[in-house]
Amino acid sequence: MNDFIQYPAIDVRGGRVVRLRQGDYALETRYGDDPAGLAERYALAGAKWLHLVDLDAAREGGYRLYPLLRKLTSGTGLRVQTGGGVRNRDDVQRLLDVGVSRVVVGSLSVREPDEVFDWIAEFGSEHITVALDTRQDTSGAWRLPVHGWTESATETLEDFAGRYARAGLRHLLCTDIARDGMLQGPNIDLYRRLTGLLPSVALQASGGIRGIDDIKAARDAGCKGVVLGKALLEGQLELSEALQC
Repeated sequence: MNDFIQYPAIDVRGGRVVRLRQGDYALETRYGDDPAGLAERYALAGAKWLHLVDLDAAREGGYRLYPLLRKLTSGTGLRVQTGGGVRNRDDVQRLLDVGVSRVVVGSLSVREPDEVFDWIAEFGSEHITVALDTRQDTSGAWRLPVHGWTESATETLEDFAGRYARAGLRHLLCTDIARDGMLQGPNIDLYRRLTGLLPSVALQASGGIRGIDDIKAARDAGCKGVVLGKALLEGQLELSEALQC
């Protein structure tokens, strides 16, 4: 059975489908104002999962895509993993109650790991995806920027990910910030290192995917999934073709 998952991604800001370059809100490209319609097209192309991000909530808190979620979970057949602005236990519960399959926890997973450990235990490892955005510093260490990426956690990516693995984490989404939205290829060396260190974790590669070869490279590096964003929106990659590889 093939357990490699391709996650078409929809990032929403102000009701529009957008993409940011390297996570910078000032570097936004807009791709229309119908995220529900785009999700339906992805479902018709054969997608089983959708990765949905509330960019407004990620910046300001207060997840606000519930009406869209209800459409997606009831009308498309897609399983949804979603995040943005998840700050407490009630946020997780509310999203799961709407029918979300996995709740994505980003910056809070770095600031308050013990709290997220508790959520993994309470809600189950299949319902939480920890998203770690990382940047390599001048010494070569992979750091985890927080607070708008202006500060970094003292622990390295490997340290943090290892702690989560020991706490029972199953799903980890890792983005190399330098490659996010750049269509320059994923950081295969980084993903190969993580999959070697964390054999019990299903790693999702995010950032830089350009086409079929990048998807295959991520799979061959041990990743269990890839997030497909800008390449789909720009027409550089056809989802139906990607799903066949």
